[in-house]
Amino acid sequence: MPTRRLGSSGIEVGTIALGTMMFGGWGNDDVDECVRMVELALERGVTLVDTADIYDQGRSEEILGRALAGRRDDVVLATKCGNPMGEDPARRGLSARWIRAACDDSLRRLGTDRIDLFQMHRPDPATPIEESVAAMGELLRAGKIRAWGTSTFSCDELEAARAAAVATGVAPPATEQPPYSVLVRGIEREVLPWCAAHDVGAIAWAPLNGGWLTGKYQSGALDPEGRAVKKAEHFDHRDEAVRAEKRAIVERLTVVAADAGLTLVQLAIGFVTAQPAVTAAIVGPRRLDQLPALLDAAGVALSPDVLAAIDDVVAPGRTVNPANDG
Repeated sequence: MPTRRLGSSGIEVGTIALGTMMFGGWGNDDVDECVRMVELALERGVTLVDTADIYDQGRSEEILGRALAGRRDDVVLATKCGNPMGEDPARRGLSARWIRAACDDSLRRLGTDRIDLFQMHRPDPATPIEESVAAMGELLRAGKIRAWGTSTFSCDELEAARAAAVATGVAPPATEQPPYSVLVRGIEREVLPWCAAHDVGAIAWAPLNGGWLTGKYQSGALDPEGRAVKKAEHFDHRDEAVRAEKRAIVERLTVVAADAGLTLVQLAIGFVTAQPAVTAAIVGPRRLDQLPALLDAAGVALSPDVLAAIDDVVAPGRTVNPANDG
């Protein structure tokens, strides 16, 4: 698997990362199968594994910690904080107090003494970014984290975080984790150019747009255990007009992929990793049998003609459904 540098951190990771949002009650409660997914990913060259405290309220981190027992040094381990951990309003946000507490909670659940990449899961308008950045600096100095980043921040929010770091002598953010796919190209307008200009690695989530770019929604039939049912508001399954447009787009992309000798999944992931500012694309399978096809996209290089054909289907900078921008 090709590798790229994780922004200014100096850490090298594979261009496909394993996301574990589906580990636990949000997707797959079979711990042994989740462990096997981690094992297969590592065997196939994955080095970056991403989770978050909010994923099944910590259960994903616990399962991942079990999967990495005895092989923690084989991975670059990323997690996130900031989203609500239960109903207690004191257990959410990006205050210095909660960032410190959330980091300790994640370390405990993951069964490790350090997090390689600790990310602010979403902006927190209620907390000055200077306070949040200072807390990340404390964790860096304590050796609890190796680098820090953000997730789904706007260009202005990214610049504010970077400026706060520079002003206070904290290492700047190494990464931003935005939604990015053929169907969700909004970050091409500002966020990706900003990341490229400031040596911030983009780690793309939802490169398959919640399964749309596997083709599995073309028939209109939905997997009752899949995200289209459990998280319908995330991926347009309550909006018939959006569904119809996405099906038409996916039909055209399937032809582009076939003409290039690729699967639709390979085309979709290859599109994301073709972006120079993107460090890695996160794949998050629910079942073990879904993972091999995702990993088969590693190293796919799309020609300029194929990229141009994709642009003809979805114009650069366009997000088909703006709600998917995160």
